[in-house]
Amino acid sequence: MSAPFPLSLDQLPRRRPAIVASVDWASLSLPERRRLRNLGLDEGVEVEALHAGPIGGDPVAVRIGKLTLAMRRAHARAIIVAEGEAAV
Repeated sequence: MSAPFPLSLDQLPRRRPAIVASVDWASLSLPERRRLRNLGLDEGVEVEALHAGPIGGDPVAVRIGKLTLAMRRAHARAIIVAEGEAAV
């Protein structure tokens, strides 16, 4: 059974594409916000959870567009995703 949407990126089942519905930018520091935006993370972008670290699930590896990125679980928790695929 698949997880119901919307959910946070850290809860997204592996290898299941989703769209960033919203980001709780206020929960991230200014450098974290800048870094994620510079890497292409924003509302409407396609993301996919790839895998999580063995100890506490940190870090989380995600695909943002064509970029593969390792991020802390706390950062992934600030990203809310919805079902769907980005328009090509």
